[in-house]
Amino acid sequence: MPSFTEYAAPSRDLRVLPSFAPPLPRLSPAFTPDTESEKYEVVVVGAGPAGLILNVLLARYGLTDDSLLCIDAKSSTLKSGQADGLQPRTLEVLKSLGLLDEILNDGCHIAEAAIWNPSNNKEEAIERTTIVEVVAVPARYRHIVTIHQGRIERILEADLHRYSKRGVQWKTNLLDVRIDEAGDSEFPVVADVETDGKRKTIRSKYLVGADGAHSVVRRCMGLEFVGESTDHIWGVVDFVVDTNFPDIRRACGIHSPAGSVMVIPRERIATGDYLTRLYVQVPEDAGVEKDISNGSVNPSQESTRERRDKITLERIFQQAADAFQPYYIRPKEGSSIDWWTAYQIGQRVADRFTVKDSRGINRFYIVGDACHTHSPKAGQGMNVSMMDSYNLAWKLAYSVLGLIPDSANAGNPDAVLDTYHLERHTIAQELIEFDRLYSSMFSGKIGPAEDGVEGLTHEQFLGVFKTGNGFTSGCGIEYTDNQIVEQKQDTGCSDPIQGTEYLLGTLRPGRRLLDVQVKKYADGTHFHLQDDPWGTSAKTLTILGSSILPSFPKSVVEQVVIYPRLDKAFTWRDVPPALKKYSEMRFHSGQHVEDAYSTYGVDTAKGALAVIRPDGCVGTIAALDDVERIKRYLERCVRTV
Repeated sequence: MPSFTEYAAPSRDLRVLPSFAPPLPRLSPAFTPDTESEKYEVVVVGAGPAGLILNVLLARYGLTDDSLLCIDAKSSTLKSGQADGLQPRTLEVLKSLGLLDEILNDGCHIAEAAIWNPSNNKEEAIERTTIVEVVAVPARYRHIVTIHQGRIERILEADLHRYSKRGVQWKTNLLDVRIDEAGDSEFPVVADVETDGKRKTIRSKYLVGADGAHSVVRRCMGLEFVGESTDHIWGVVDFVVDTNFPDIRRACGIHSPAGSVMVIPRERIATGDYLTRLYVQVPEDAGVEKDISNGSVNPSQESTRERRDKITLERIFQQAADAFQPYYIRPKEGSSIDWWTAYQIGQRVADRFTVKDSRGINRFYIVGDACHTHSPKAGQGMNVSMMDSYNLAWKLAYSVLGLIPDSANAGNPDAVLDTYHLERHTIAQELIEFDRLYSSMFSGKIGPAEDGVEGLTHEQFLGVFKTGNGFTSGCGIEYTDNQIVEQKQDTGCSDPIQGTEYLLGTLRPGRRLLDVQVKKYADGTHFHLQDDPWGTSAKTLTILGSSILPSFPKSVVEQVVIYPRLDKAFTWRDVPPALKKYSEMRFHSGQHVEDAYSTYGVDTAKGALAVIRPDGCVGTIAALDDVERIKRYLERCVRTV
């Protein structure tokens, strides 16, 4: 019998498991748990979508169970109701994290929206005015996906368990939180929590409030929730529908003489039926008692909240039936109502998203509904909340791991972390303003002014819908000039980018990098540029270029090269040695599949350099020979070695 010797590396067993994101290097001292008291580097309060994706990212970056704790008062992930829509930018992010396949496979894809308005035909109360694309800007996914929020949370929690044995610590209430620098200046955040009736105190370096609109963290830190609520009341219901309305499987905005309705198609459920969500505007006199003697409204009208509390499911369905005339709409016989509620439109944003200690170091952060609330009309709640966390996660992890220059000097403020409030607070304010306009137009009536109420034209409504598409899709978000967004060119330096069609992909600091398909020179495969794992390092996206990688920690700064079309006889001897050394599997043709140069506004004869942040946002752009600009930018963000 032949004999042989077999050798296998200990890491070989890991190859049969799902792939793991490699942790970032740690330049700060290793974190050692305190045997006398419970201490963490980061505590996250709340395990909704914003809290879970923050935990997933921090765990992937390398924060262990000893370093990272997530608590939530609930007993598990969400079981019913609430948000259900994922916008194109959120889909792009989830794809880059490898978390999108189940959502795409099982969710409902919404590509078109139908607008219905009052009809001039006396026999028809409403008529379809137009059908528009839901996503009217370039994006990898030209549709919205609706799927149960609880399912999204379950997908995120399952991924968290790949990196964390503990996962979320459920059934744990935050009672109080405060800063106590005298007790421990390195771990100055003190939180009182209760789990199964047992109270304890924990300390941390940082605490993030992802605990919703009634945030305990926001209240304890004295942050103001600025804004107002309207008197518009809407009912929302998820159910299996029986109707002859022709656009029930499209998103719809319906302005009828009886009131306004939004239709949001939902996913297929276990029975094989498809859910539909209706947002139904409830008339202002709903729930208000009337004087029986003359039929007038009782002078002692209740507050909007009291009226909202009196809304019934039957009232919502009756209002929907009136608005859909001449079409019928009702629950499918034999089915049950999946979920319903009534709500009052309100727009609020916290005055600050962070709180500093006496040394000017940000110790508290709030994300998601804890720092902004609005109507669900534009489908922004879960998306903007998750993008808050996506913006914060890499900054927080880089600081904890000592990868940011300021973090090398313990006890000093961190300029990169300071950009979280600057960037996301600006976006939240823009969201509130857009939502206020969008919601008020949805709550109005299409037609001429009546009884002193200003009328609304179809063109006005459609204009707001289309103009806001870059914002609602998440693809047109732009961060302004700051420590890590360098929009201004140095004096005397020419801008290497041609054009200003930023929504179409022209590179601009502060905007996300639009996806393009490229071809790898090493193996000839076609590849989506966004599939590169942007979430772990700052990528120097080099459109023709050289390398400055040895100056920075390994894997923290990586080089991606997009080159013009090369001859089929290409060999590595045809390009600088640094391309083979640092970018063998990140050296792409930018013209074989799609023209990346044209999309990004780059002249093939001149090229350009760009830095892409871990959140996929362009940080800075420089001419091909201006490597020093790129180096200076990176040195502000990442420690040199």
